[in-house]
Amino acid sequence: MSVAPGFDWPQLMRLGFTKLGLRPDQFWALTPNELMVMLGLNGQSAPSMRARLDELLEQFPDERPAKEGDL
Repeated sequence: MSVAPGFDWPQLMRLGFTKLGLRPDQFWALTPNELMVMLGLNGQSAPSMRARLDELLEQFPDERPAKEGDL
């Protein structure tokens, strides 16, 4: 299994828990941008996640069974 380039989650979790003193629920409630700002990393360019989002949308399209009366 290959891992797509992007966030180093283990490192971000370490920083969030130790440097920021976040609890796991607080950490996971943050957006990546919020976390970067809190860590002082907002001056760096964020990795492009659009390509990965497009891949996920293709793999898992938002489809639901049609119900009677739907357009």
